[in-house]
Amino acid sequence: MSNHNETTILTRDVIGVLIPAGTRVELPAGADAAITQALGGSYTIQVEGNLFRIDGSDADALGKTVSQAPDVSADASDEDIGNAVWQQLATCYDPEIPINVVDLGLIYKAELETMPEGGRRANINMTLTAAGCGMGEVLVADIHEKLLQIPSIVDANVEIVFDPPWAREMMSEAGQLQAGFIGFDAQSTREVSSVKYEDGFDDGDGDLNKWYSPF
Repeated sequence: MSNHNETTILTRDVIGVLIPAGTRVELPAGADAAITQALGGSYTIQVEGNLFRIDGSDADALGKTVSQAPDVSADASDEDIGNAVWQQLATCYDPEIPINVVDLGLIYKAELETMPEGGRRANINMTLTAAGCGMGEVLVADIHEKLLQIPSIVDANVEIVFDPPWAREMMSEAGQLQAGFIGFDAQSTREVSSVKYEDGFDDGDGDLNKWYSPF
């Protein structure tokens, strides 16, 4: 599912994150809601003219099925776990932009670290399309939660950085095509299945807000 409009009634009280402020609001059971985006297991809904992000773990409040954890064995290799990390990252979306954080070019680093007591830590450096984005901490929490769903990942360190600053050339080809950008120069290859992630970054003045201005 992606962008669509589907009406529903909240089956129970649920916490929604107000977009774009990032404020947590309790929405009451019985409230009418329109689902405007359903991507990566999370939802964007409109209630009384306001947009809210609903976490995938609360999908049942919308009458939807809660998303399942990745199908990876606990004794999987580092390569397999690395693949699962990128696959999980690719299920994380800005609540207003229907492009995942990988294709948006927001992920600067994704590394695995073996923990002395056993298990692995995922270390992620990511950026935002705009420094003042109120949904930054929501994205961090979503990524953190989804990485901890991967077997053997016992900790996830997700850090927001702004060096280098984000530019639209950091987007993958798929992301740029989805955004409707024409005539871009960024060379990008992403093969999530083999954890290859190479970009010809150009720190120009491209600005996603010129396409869609949620911030």
